[in-house]
Amino acid sequence: MADVKPRIKLDKKDVAKGGVIEVKTLVSHTMESGQRKDKDGKTIPRKILNTFTCDLNGKMIFSANMEGAVSANPYFQFKIKPAESGTLTFTWTDDDGSKIQATEQIKVS
Repeated sequence: MADVKPRIKLDKKDVAKGGVIEVKTLVSHTMESGQRKDKDGKTIPRKILNTFTCDLNGKMIFSANMEGAVSANPYFQFKIKPAESGTLTFTWTDDDGSKIQATEQIKVS
């Protein structure tokens, strides 16, 4: 997982107090459901990203739980109304506990 680089797009990084930022995220992941079989007929073990969170300065502002039916390379689009400047931290957590993380800085004025 360490080699995965998520794509994060913010429609703006500077926003007036009370303003809204649109966030788009995309991460590469196969999202194996655990229901398919390989060429030898053996079940391919489940390996999915099961949670996604977005924190601002360590406080969760968005989260999503994913199940086996989520497609590969999950994409999220959402809006936030940040109360303060700081660091947005995006975290995807896999079944095995491994994490993919990315950060972006925003400024509220």
